[in-house]
Amino acid sequence: MPVIIDGTNGISGAPLNSGTAVASTSGTAIQFTGIPSWVKRITVMYSGVSLSGTSNPIIQLGSTTYTTSGYLGSASTGAGTAANMSAGFIISNASAAADTAHGISTLTTLNGLIWTYTSIISYSNQAATRYAAGSITMAGTVDRLRIQATNGSDTFDAGTINILYE
Repeated sequence: MPVIIDGTNGISGAPLNSGTAVASTSGTAIQFTGIPSWVKRITVMYSGVSLSGTSNPIIQLGSTTYTTSGYLGSASTGAGTAANMSAGFIISNASAAADTAHGISTLTTLNGLIWTYTSIISYSNQAATRYAAGSITMAGTVDRLRIQATNGSDTFDAGTINILYE
């Protein structure tokens, strides 16, 4: 059967939508709410993002409230240093306060409740690429996404973050 692309909805039948870019220059969390129930993939984009301390940045998904446990997977520096996930999807590990992250994280649903995760990040002041992968089973339909430090207290001090969803 041929695939028909109509020019507005693409192959999946759902349009590619952009969130509003957020300057990640203050605060302890960047949040994107109001994600529609039909979304099957979310791409998080980072440009020059930095935290004030050395805590690993994480993504937490939510259905009415944020899910803060049950994340499976790990993140690696590419040099053998790994960090296991539990409180959120680790964007990158072994970061320093002066690091500025560039790259993307992609979240895709298998069936509406199970979400898979991949991330690839490069830091402008290091010669290593960070990568991560994982999954989580959510209790309900994802309607929000939050990026914050693992310790919950390091603040954002540089960069821009946005999402695409489809």
